[in-house]
Amino acid sequence: MDKILLAHGSGGRLSHELIKGYLLGYISNEILCKMDDSAVISLAGRLAFTTDSFVVKPLFFPGGDIGRLAVCGTVNDLATSGARPLYLSLALIIEEGFPLGDLQKIMESMRNAATEAGIKIVTGDTKVVNHGGADGLFINTSGIGVIPDNTNISGANARPGDKIILSGTLGDHGVAVMAAREKLRFQIPVQSDCAPLNTLVESIMEFREYIHCLRDPTRGGLATTLNELAGQSETGMIIYEDALPVKNAVRSACDMLGLDPVYVANEGKMVVIAAPEKSEQILEAMRSHKYGRESAIIGEVTAKNPGRVIMKTILGASRIIDMLSGELLPRIC
Repeated sequence: MDKILLAHGSGGRLSHELIKGYLLGYISNEILCKMDDSAVISLAGRLAFTTDSFVVKPLFFPGGDIGRLAVCGTVNDLATSGARPLYLSLALIIEEGFPLGDLQKIMESMRNAATEAGIKIVTGDTKVVNHGGADGLFINTSGIGVIPDNTNISGANARPGDKIILSGTLGDHGVAVMAAREKLRFQIPVQSDCAPLNTLVESIMEFREYIHCLRDPTRGGLATTLNELAGQSETGMIIYEDALPVKNAVRSACDMLGLDPVYVANEGKMVVIAAPEKSEQILEAMRSHKYGRESAIIGEVTAKNPGRVIMKTILGASRIIDMLSGELLPRIC
């Protein structure tokens, strides 16, 4: 037997064999292995809690797969509140006929990402649906983390004069997934930036009182993220086109396909909005981390045009960068 059967979702013997033989072996820990219906954990202080679902197509892409994506995406959502991620839940919806070998690769990828992030998968669920009902595999994860004392990070906290820092190049994930989906070949291959960013955030938490907002620019890209933050904080934002870091291969792919890198999804980048008096120190700390070496100050927060994002172009003109309308790249995460 090398594929998922409907009977694997029956709750009977095959379900238990699937869980013990193909899932627990990759993500086991002292809490999960009790196999109770709920995980019992000990926490203290303020908590961050998030949930997300992942439906990327294809399931495997240059630089990652749906398993790494699920762990990193949830870890990063926790990190945007300044939280230290601790525990994850994992729910799998598997299509009948899905190759068990692929499931093993995905579980191994989830284990590696969880280990890198220092987070434990402590509870979960598995369902099997009829062939054609899940496009291979869907994943839902929820995460819990602890927020350190004296930490107040929110999208509503941006203030005029704050600097906008981006932790690296734009559009890597979206272009990598699209290239894999459409079987496009570029002279320089593009890899997804999928990565857990909690340790990057930890590296700048000594400046927590000066950090006002954190956000990972996933679906809708940087443009949508900044519009969200401008709306939450009722401020305006200005970014500079010549300051935006974009790999040459990604820029070329976007030019060829008619895409704008500011709208393309990322899965390993963080936007940091921080007080100007500490922005250079925060930038230096980010550049010392492996996931922040290409960090750059790309703009600033302003009192003008609240709720709007304006780009100063290379030619010196200004243009409005609106929130993404419609679906640029479906099934990207």
